[in-house]
Amino acid sequence: MGVNKKIAIICNYELLPDRIGGMDYFFWLFEEKCKQNNIKTQWFFINSNTHGAYADFNAVSCEYQNVEHFFATNYLNQPNEYSHIITHFVELCSPIFKEIKRKSEAKIIMVDHNPRPINGYSLKKRIEKKMKGILYSRYIDTFVGVSEYSKNQIISEFGAQLQKKSTIIFNGLNHSKFIQKTQYSFQGKLIVAAHLRKDKGIQDLIEAVHFLNSKQAVVFTIDVYGIGVYEEVLKKKVADYNLQSIIIFKGNVTNLHELYHHYDYLIHPSHGETFCYSVVESLMSKLPVITTKNQGNVLGLVHDGINGFLFEEENIDQLQAILYDISVNGKQAIDFSQTNSEILQYSLDNMVENYLKLLR
Repeated sequence: MGVNKKIAIICNYELLPDRIGGMDYFFWLFEEKCKQNNIKTQWFFINSNTHGAYADFNAVSCEYQNVEHFFATNYLNQPNEYSHIITHFVELCSPIFKEIKRKSEAKIIMVDHNPRPINGYSLKKRIEKKMKGILYSRYIDTFVGVSEYSKNQIISEFGAQLQKKSTIIFNGLNHSKFIQKTQYSFQGKLIVAAHLRKDKGIQDLIEAVHFLNSKQAVVFTIDVYGIGVYEEVLKKKVADYNLQSIIIFKGNVTNLHELYHHYDYLIHPSHGETFCYSVVESLMSKLPVITTKNQGNVLGLVHDGINGFLFEEENIDQLQAILYDISVNGKQAIDFSQTNSEILQYSLDNMVENYLKLLR
């Protein structure tokens, strides 16, 4: 399939050995499959690291510079060197791709992983995106959304002219590594697994727990896995409310797939998602999920009252009512019969194969 193909993969992505996520496993398997298909790869990351399979990558670090500008400036000396250029986590429809297209005959595939603000962009930002779509989308050959929502947002933000060259490739995970939950009597153990950013909505969860605690209605603990820029704000809020014995920050771990089944529910009060790995991971472990209707449940895999519970984004009253029902009133959601077939499409093998199809 890929004789004489050489592709560049540009990733605004930080390689961290203590924060191995779904995209790392995708990158590793994609690299393996490219080698099997005689496709040469050159990776561009914002930093360098050699954990896992990265030790065998032909990878370049831009040392925290703008990775797409670094690539355009330093690695486009030969117009026909690359057959394809794939981007992950970079800004969509930015002017730099006009320059890249001018220097290279490669097909450019742009993947959208970017969450959107819950209340939408400002008028100024919406106009700016429309203008970028008009001016620069012509230099991108294919836009990839990681969910139906993601694809629709690309077209809505940058213009209807993107409709014909936009597609969906779902992110994927390795089903076999997840330990499945089998015991569903409430043990009072809840889990949060997320990058600690404001848009993950964990501050809403803290407020809901604070309300229940003031009513002496907390009969559970919550383990929070993850790190991030909002971590100290969240920890301070927990300390201010004296909730340290209820909400426990666990930092990063690399074996969440082995831990989910020990808990009663995943809580994911997100304000903005394009895919949402932790929800998919939980459902693969047959762990019920409490998440927001539109953002946390962006893939539509959580069925209210069946394999989890849904609440409106930022609605703390609804969230605390759910927490009270599951912990005090014994309300449970344990029927996974409707989600087993749905979750199969989110396999890592499918994800890799669909990206390889774009190279054919």
